[in-house]
Amino acid sequence: MNASTRDKLITIFGGTGFVGRYVVSALARQGYRIRVITRDVVAASPLKTQGEVGQIGCVYGDVKDTSHLADWIEGSYAVVNLIGLLYESGAQRFSTIHTDAAHALAETATKLNVQRFVHISALGVDRASNSVYAQTKYAGEQAAHKAFPNATILRPSVIFGAEDNFYNQFARMAQFAPFLPLIGGGDAKFQPIYVMDVADAVVRVIQKTEAMGNIYELGGDEVFSFKQILQHICSITHRKPALLPLPFALANMIATFAQLLPAPFLTKDQVTLLHYDNIVSSHALGCTHLGITPQSARVIVPLYLSRFHAPQPSSSLVSRTTHE
Repeated sequence: MNASTRDKLITIFGGTGFVGRYVVSALARQGYRIRVITRDVVAASPLKTQGEVGQIGCVYGDVKDTSHLADWIEGSYAVVNLIGLLYESGAQRFSTIHTDAAHALAETATKLNVQRFVHISALGVDRASNSVYAQTKYAGEQAAHKAFPNATILRPSVIFGAEDNFYNQFARMAQFAPFLPLIGGGDAKFQPIYVMDVADAVVRVIQKTEAMGNIYELGGDEVFSFKQILQHICSITHRKPALLPLPFALANMIATFAQLLPAPFLTKDQVTLLHYDNIVSSHALGCTHLGITPQSARVIVPLYLSRFHAPQPSSSLVSRTTHE
C-alpha cells in the first residue's frame, strides 16, 4: 500500500453500484482502506478482491437508518456519497435518497471531523427545473454544502462503461425492436463520460486540497445528440431499426403506463429531462482542472457493445449465394 494513504479510511455509500465498483477499485489502487456501506453484504463481497487482504470491508447498512450513520462514518478520512435513484418505487423516493440522505451524511461527517466529503450528483440538475429527479439532486447538493461547507460536488453527464444502463439498454432494444424512439426529435445533447474517468475524479478530489468546496462538471471529449448516440449504437451492432421521432406528448403517454412496471423502461420525469441538454457549462470547472483527459466513447463503447452484433453471413455462404 501507498505509505501516504494506507492509514486513511474512505467510507463509501453506494459502493456496490455501477460507478461505485470502479470508485472502490480506483481508491484501492491508491492504497486507501475502504469501508463500503451496503444493504447486500453478500453481493458486495466480490469488491474485497479489488484490494489486498483486509483493505476493503463491507458493512451492512441502509442510509435511511440515520441512527447508525455515526457508527459507519466514525474514523473516516473521507466519505463518498454515490447513492441515487433512476426512478421512484415504493418507499424509495427521490427526496429521501437524493436530498435527505445527502444532508444526513454530510452533517454526520462534519460532526465526526471527516476531512473530505465527496458527493456525486448529475450534470444539469441546476438547470432542469421541471424534473423532480433534478430538483432533488440539486437540493441534495445544497444540503451537502450547507452541512459540510467544504464538500466537493461531482456532476457527471451520462456515464458509459461495460455495465452501463444507457448504451447497453438501447443496444439491447435494437436487437428486437423494429424502431428506436427519438424522444422530442432526438435533439437533446449529451457529453458521455467514461466510468473510469469518473472514478479517477473521485480519487483526485480527495487528494487535492484545492478541490474542497468546489463543483466539477464531468463530460467526455465529445458532445452527441440523442439521435447521434442511437445512430452510433446501431452502427456498432450492425442493427437497422428505424429511428422514429416521438413527440414529447406521446412519450409522456407511453411513460405513464411504463411507470406501472416494476422496473420502468421510461418515466415521465425522464421525458422531462430530455427537454434539457446534458453538457458541461462553458464556465464550469471540469476534467481539465483535475488533470483528467477524458477517454473517448467512440473508442470504448464498441469494445463492450460487440456482444450485441447482429449475426453476419459467413464468407462461404456469401460466396455461394453470389455465384448461384
